[in-house]
Amino acid sequence: MKLSRLVPNFLPVNTILVPQGAEYKAVCRGLSGITASIPKVVAIPVGMKPLLKYLQQGQFLTPKSRVLIMGICGSLSDRYTVGDLVLYQDCVYQGKQQECDRTFTAQLHSYISEKVSLVKSLTSDRVIWSASEKRRLSETLVADVVDMEGFTALEFFNAAGVSVAMLRVVSDDCQHNIPDLTPAINSDGSLNPFPLAIAMLRQPFAATRLIRGSLTALKVLEQVTNLLFSGSSNK
Repeated sequence: MKLSRLVPNFLPVNTILVPQGAEYKAVCRGLSGITASIPKVVAIPVGMKPLLKYLQQGQFLTPKSRVLIMGICGSLSDRYTVGDLVLYQDCVYQGKQQECDRTFTAQLHSYISEKVSLVKSLTSDRVIWSASEKRRLSETLVADVVDMEGFTALEFFNAAGVSVAMLRVVSDDCQHNIPDLTPAINSDGSLNPFPLAIAMLRQPFAATRLIRGSLTALKVLEQVTNLLFSGSSNK
């Protein structure tokens, strides 16, 4: 996926929050070499409870600041496949809904002139690994993508008066199973290498597909980060 034709001088963002590990590294690579002023990049834990605990301890944000949450997500719909760039409108969790900042989201959407889709997201407290469950959730909740942090972040920041937009890249589709990585996520939101390896080995074909999809998504994540903050434009 080639991203181009962004308007120079991207709107101000105080902080980028991105899940720790490969996603964080991809965003940092995208920002490397940029001479313009760039936002602070913060690696956050994976999962709802670890993220909430982390946010409650943090003191790096003030009201009226603007936070861009970036990372990868899973598709729940045939409309979105690996490598697609999605911009969240809102997140749902157990019948509750939190909206992203409309003005911030609209500005971000207008700055990306390549294809980026506005989507509705589901936040889950576990990995949604089954293709059949993905399709069922899409139908019952009318959600397009799924992640493990969105709702928690929005609930926290909306209450604090902080403007939030979420930009993610699809890493796995709704047509195939991926390994169930839930047991590999520690209580602090980090990944445990041994259970992770076991989960991947138990489903080698699904693991290979997930790795390929993740590498594709991470590359797009790196590219869009660079283009957003470098102010480059290929019209």
